[in-house]
Amino acid sequence: MPELSLEDIEFIKILATSDATVLQAGMNDATRKRLDEQIGVILREYYHENTTFSGTKRIKEFEKAGITEDHG
Repeated sequence: MPELSLEDIEFIKILATSDATVLQAGMNDATRKRLDEQIGVILREYYHENTTFSGTKRIKEFEKAGITEDHG
């Protein structure tokens, strides 16, 4: 499980507060690939922890970064 980088945190915050259609229109292939391969994995791990109560690593990382369920 990779650690959250500052870049990951900013990417997740942007995703949580932006209109998906606007984001998709402005994405290049490198951004889309990163979203699929890295950010998507992180978000799935967070979702899994949050819904199955199977751990707290991602939840704690998100809280430390100031990302809560209220962000989207």
